[in-house]
Amino acid sequence: MPIIELTTTIRADIDICFDLSRSIDLHCISTVGTDERAIDGVTCGLIGFNETVTWQAKHFGIRQRLTSKITAYDRPFHFRDEQLKGAFAHIRHDHFFKSVDHATLVIDHFDYGVPYGVFGKSFDRVILNNYLRRFLEERNRIIKDYAESGRFMELLRTGS
Repeated sequence: MPIIELTTTIRADIDICFDLSRSIDLHCISTVGTDERAIDGVTCGLIGFNETVTWQAKHFGIRQRLTSKITAYDRPFHFRDEQLKGAFAHIRHDHFFKSVDHATLVIDHFDYGVPYGVFGKSFDRVILNNYLRRFLEERNRIIKDYAESGRFMELLRTGS
């Protein structure tokens, strides 16, 4: 099972980082390159425990849909989203948050499985794992930018 782990240090309050990480609007901003948008479930604002969202995006030239659900929630320290429907065999994305030295450590634990046997495993090893890592790094870069610049108020003012 492939796993991607990332740690991002953000000079902002843990609550802001937690909320930006579950913001549907910020997710759409961070995935503009794949034309990702929420089409069902929670489609704007902040997603919470037991809520679902269906994303439509274009990856590798193929329009895809993925439905995920928030299956664990311990504000402001952790939440998990899991794929209910989509192209992967499974996805479990744990988001952990820890306050340290006037900053927040955002720790992503992205556990996923690929379908299609040997072909899927080869595709993952050669292309997919790096693609997903860059996708998550870009998302975290946008979260960091919004949190540290004060732009988070544009997104968090309206949704909770």
